[in-house]
Amino acid sequence: MPENQPRPPQPWENGWVPDTSRAPGTRRLYLAGAMAVATIIACVTAIAWTDRGPEALSQPSPAGTATQPGLLSFGTPAQPEVTPPKGKSGLTTDEATTPAPHQQGSASPSPAAHSTTKPPASQPSSSAPKPATTWRSVRSVNYPDRYWHVSGGYVKLDPVGGSESREDSTFKLVKGLADSTCYSFATDDGQYLRHRSFVLVANRNDGSPLFRQDATFCPRPSSAPGAIMLESVNYPGRFLRHQNFQLKLDPYQYNDMYRQDSAFRLVAGLA
Repeated sequence: MPENQPRPPQPWENGWVPDTSRAPGTRRLYLAGAMAVATIIACVTAIAWTDRGPEALSQPSPAGTATQPGLLSFGTPAQPEVTPPKGKSGLTTDEATTPAPHQQGSASPSPAAHSTTKPPASQPSSSAPKPATTWRSVRSVNYPDRYWHVSGGYVKLDPVGGSESREDSTFKLVKGLADSTCYSFATDDGQYLRHRSFVLVANRNDGSPLFRQDATFCPRPSSAPGAIMLESVNYPGRFLRHQNFQLKLDPYQYNDMYRQDSAFRLVAGLA
């Protein structure tokens, strides 16, 4: 070194003395220790949450509380509640939606309440009232004081007489022997009104198809209010009418006299 260049001052020349009170690198040791402690705390926390199982992780937090920061929940999201439609279908039944009745004082319903077996239907009582028999009398429209009346086996249009005449003017109205949508008229002694040779008579039922057809008459609308016309089943187009006060079966005629003679009203039985 040249002699004329100044020499830098040495540390011991300006009064500086090295610090010997702590070991070299102490600050780095403190920083490393703090990082180690933080790592241990994080590991312990992770192990604790792992031990709680997936159920704890999947449980949703209560309303109004915050979840743990930094932790993700992998639980299945709750499905929206679906209410099946009511009614008898493949989804629900009346029996499923109707709660079983509880007995008073019982903590739980009895096993019989959950039974799906229906009790046997009760047998009808022999004392149950039977349907009332329909008894009717047939009144003429153009002769309102005259009714169908069985006399000597023939059906005539006669005025009301005594009790015997009233019984012979009252008939049991039943379903048609040949057609249930039509009418048949039975007498009190079990005979039926039928047409024979196109004249209305009272005869015993012989069980033949011809008798059933002869004794069946279908109601048709009439031009008179509240009245009907009675058409033969086996002779369509022929209607019962009175002529000279005798009941007979005649083809329809387009005149007022025929329409009035063939119009009748079914009224309450006279007997």
